[in-house]
Amino acid sequence: MNLKKMFSPRTVCKKIIITSKLAGVLLIASYLFSTHISDDPDISLLVWLGFVIPLILAVDFLMGRFISDPISRLNETAGRLAHLDFSEPCRLTSEDEFGELSDSLSRMSENLQDTLARLELTNSQLEDANAQLEDTNTQLENANSQLEDTNTQLENANSQLEDTNVRLENANAQLEDTNARLETANTQLAEEVAEKQRLLAERKDLTDSLSHEMKTPVGVIRAYAEGIQDETDEAVRQRYTDIIISETERMSGLITTLLDLSALESGASELVMETFDFVELAETAAGRLLTDIPDADFQLEYELPEEKIFVKTDRKRMEQVLDNLILNARKNVCPGGRLELSLTIRGDLLHFSILNEGKAIPEEILPRIWTKFYRNPDTGYHGSGLGLSIVAQILSMQNLDYGVKNMQDGVMFYFSIPGTCNPSHSLPACR
Repeated sequence: MNLKKMFSPRTVCKKIIITSKLAGVLLIASYLFSTHISDDPDISLLVWLGFVIPLILAVDFLMGRFISDPISRLNETAGRLAHLDFSEPCRLTSEDEFGELSDSLSRMSENLQDTLARLELTNSQLEDANAQLEDTNTQLENANSQLEDTNTQLENANSQLEDTNVRLENANAQLEDTNARLETANTQLAEEVAEKQRLLAERKDLTDSLSHEMKTPVGVIRAYAEGIQDETDEAVRQRYTDIIISETERMSGLITTLLDLSALESGASELVMETFDFVELAETAAGRLLTDIPDADFQLEYELPEEKIFVKTDRKRMEQVLDNLILNARKNVCPGGRLELSLTIRGDLLHFSILNEGKAIPEEILPRIWTKFYRNPDTGYHGSGLGLSIVAQILSMQNLDYGVKNMQDGVMFYFSIPGTCNPSHSLPACR
């Protein structure tokens, strides 16, 4: 009979042991399941708590049913027995120790000491269960501590990742700055190389053109110098000498003009800005170059404003522009043709134009007439080929509008220059 009780699952001891063991097994299984279901510690903790909380409630319910309720009823019975109250016996129908205790209490004193011993044993078992619960709580606290350590490690790892990202961003910024500087340096180098190539090309072109232009007068000078050596007639020798002097002056003028143009193009010669009456300057240049000329075979027509129109520019250079344009028109006007000089006000601009009646310039040649040493082969004019280049350079340095176009009866050169306010002006901006 004792062996049967020992192995019977209906005893309080076995119920407690089985319950505690099942609780321990479920606790461990739930922890293993939660750690394998997800790599995220927070999710694992939530899953594990989802198993632990119902388990604790179930253990509490079973402990209440198997232990707390019978003890309460036995305590009431014992209290009554302590006060010698036998009116109501303990009514426990369970087949465990509490049932036997109830029978013993019902029998009053037969097995009182034995029942007390069993109660002590039961209390000891309860203490063991409490100790196990405390161990479980300790394990839970350790698990929480491990989770906290894991969270701390994750935070440290995130901080290290952020530091690494910051360093990478700084490195990328430095690389971008380096690339920008390299691109700027490459651009500057390309511009410098292009500028050097342009200067070399211009230098070669200038050298070739100058060599070509100097070849003719040098050949003439040499031929007439040799003629002087062989000529005995003094009058002929004097004529040869005059020709040599004329060609020398032509060479000098060509070199001076070329140096002047080179100074303008390189920026060595700067414009000296001053305010003056442009109408007076144009009238003076036209009178000097177009009136009282021996053998003049053209009809001069001009249109100039009656009032003074002031401009702010380089007087000397603008006089050079007017001289070159007027001389070019005078030398290309057809015999007996009309040469028309005009200076008019157009809005806030003063517009200068000069038209020479004669043969038109082919349209494909028009853009090339501003090039150094270029001459139209269809004209009989044999100048240096630098006058219009100087005009273009001076006007371009001031960002002034200029050009040339074929008209119905000739060719017109023109440019526009802004006027400066003066009380006598009729410019719209000065009213």
